[in-house]
Amino acid sequence: MVRLQQIKLKIPHTDRQLFQKVCKLLRVGETAFTSYRITRRSLDARKKPELYYVYTIEAELKDEPAVRKRMKNKQILFLEKEKPYCAVPTGKHMLPCRPVVIGTGPAGLFCGYQLARLGYRPILLERGARVDERMKDVERFWKGGGLKRDSNVQFGEGGAGTFSDGKLNTLVNDKSGREQEVLKIFHEFGAPEQILYDSRPHIGTDILCSIVERMRKEIIRLGGEVWFHSCAEDFAFTQDQDGTRRLKAVHVQNTVTGERRRLDTVLAVLAVGHSARDTFQTLYGLGVKMQAKSFAVGVRMEHPQDFINESQYGKGYDPALPAAPYKLTAKAEDGRGVYTFCMCPGGYVVNASSEEGRLNVNGMSYSERDGRNANSAVIVTVTPEDFGSDGPLSGMEFQRRLEEAAYQEGGGRIPVQYFADYCKNQSSSGRQGIDFLTKGALEGESSIRPQMKGAYAWANVRCIFPENLALDIEQGIRRFDEKIKGYARGDALISGVESRTSSPLRILRDETFQSSVKGLYPCGEGAGYAGGITSAAIDGLKVTESIIKVWCPFDKVGTP
Repeated sequence: MVRLQQIKLKIPHTDRQLFQKVCKLLRVGETAFTSYRITRRSLDARKKPELYYVYTIEAELKDEPAVRKRMKNKQILFLEKEKPYCAVPTGKHMLPCRPVVIGTGPAGLFCGYQLARLGYRPILLERGARVDERMKDVERFWKGGGLKRDSNVQFGEGGAGTFSDGKLNTLVNDKSGREQEVLKIFHEFGAPEQILYDSRPHIGTDILCSIVERMRKEIIRLGGEVWFHSCAEDFAFTQDQDGTRRLKAVHVQNTVTGERRRLDTVLAVLAVGHSARDTFQTLYGLGVKMQAKSFAVGVRMEHPQDFINESQYGKGYDPALPAAPYKLTAKAEDGRGVYTFCMCPGGYVVNASSEEGRLNVNGMSYSERDGRNANSAVIVTVTPEDFGSDGPLSGMEFQRRLEEAAYQEGGGRIPVQYFADYCKNQSSSGRQGIDFLTKGALEGESSIRPQMKGAYAWANVRCIFPENLALDIEQGIRRFDEKIKGYARGDALISGVESRTSSPLRILRDETFQSSVKGLYPCGEGAGYAGGITSAAIDGLKVTESIIKVWCPFDKVGTP
C-alpha cells in the first residue's frame, strides 16, 4: 500500500485534479490503481486569502514493486496493508442472563451495537423517549412548553450529543483502529463519506437523529432490545466471602407510568451521561467508589458567521467554503486556563436544561451549518478546590448552584448580555446604547441578534459566576482578540451558563473496566472517561472488548 502525504491543492479544485496530481507524483497512469481513497483532508489558511486543502491519500497499485524501485520522494510511504479493527469474543464463562446497557448516548449505543453484533443480545435501558418523540418534546420546550424531566436535550435516545454540532473529532490517541471503526459505523448508518477523512468531521443534529434511529433498529434486528422511558433507579448487589461485591439486579422504573420491575443481571454497562445526577446520587449512596474531578464552566459567545469566515479565510473568501470554525486558548492573569469548546459554526445557542429551576446552555448546528451566527463555549477550568465542599458529588452541586443562578437571572429564559456590558457588570437592554470597548464600535442597535433555541432575556450573565471566574472569562476573551481581531467586540453576545462540558465526577474502574462492584462497568462521558461523541463511542468499544474477554455470546451456548 502507498501513502501520499502533504498533497496541497489550491481551493477550488476538483476530485479529478487531485487524482491527476497523485498520478503525477507516483509517475503512473490512471489505470495503475486497484484501490484509492482519501484518508485525511485539512484546510490550510496560513496564506489567506489563498486557501489550500491538504490531503493524505492511500492507494494500492497493480505493480507496486516497480513503483517502489523508482520512487524516493519523502511524500510517499510504502506500507503494509493495515489490519482493520476487529473484536472477537474469547470469553469462556456463560452468562446466566442478558447483559444490560444503561443509557443510549454514544457510549451506550456503540457498546450495545457491538454486543448485539457479536451475539450477546443486550437490553438497552433509556430513561427518555425514542429520538423522534424526543425531538418533539425538545421543540415544544423551546417554544415555551414545560420541561420534561426525562426527555430533553440531555436525556433520550442518542444522549446529549444528539442536540449538538455532531463533532466527531477527538484528541484520543488510539492506535487500535477504534476511532476509524467508530467513524466507519457512523458512515454505514448514514453519515456522509467526508467524516472518514476530514480533519474536523461533523454530522449535525439532523443527520445524527436518523443515524441513532437506524442503529437502534439494527440492535433489535440482531436480537437486542431497547426499553424507552426506563430509568435504572436502583441496583442490587451480592457479597462474596472475601467482601467482593457483585451486581445482582437492576431495578427499573417506567418514567411515564411509574411501574417498577426488577431486571436480574450480572453485567451492566453504566453509560448514563454527564447529567444523570440522580443516578450518581444512588450509586454514591450504595457505596460505589467515585471521586470529584475537574471540569469547566463558562458562557456561550456569539459572533456573525461572516465575521468569523473573514477572520479565518480572509477578505473576499469563496462563499462555497464551509462555515469556518475556530479554536482558541489563553491564560488568565491568575494562571487559570480559558479556552473555546464545542464551537458551532452557523449554529444555535440552545436551552439545554434538564432540571426544574435550573438553566444551562449548549451549542447546536445542523449539518449545513447555515445559520447567521457562530457560537462557541468560552470556559474556564474548575477544580475540586473551587466547589466549596468536599465529597464526590461536590462538583455536581457546584454546577447546580450556577444553573440556579442562571435560571433566576433570566427568569427561566436564557440570560443574554453584550460583552461590553459583561465587562461593566451591568445588564443589557437589547440596544447598543453603550460605549463599546473595541475599535470600530457600532452605534444604535447591535448588528448581532441572538440565534437561539428557546426564549431569552436581556440580563447580567456575569453575576451568575463567582467574580474570580467571571474575570477569568473576560480576560480570556480579551486575549482571544489578539488572535481573531474583533473577537472582543462590544456587541458580541454572551449567554449562560455553560455548565455541562463534561462529567463533574469519575466513577472509578479497574483494569478490567469494572467499578468497585464487579459486573458494573462505568463507561463514557458520564462516568468520567470521555469528552465528546467519538471518545465516548470509543470507550463503549473498549468496555465491550473487556466484556467479551470474560463472557461468551449466547449464540455459542444457547439462550439463558
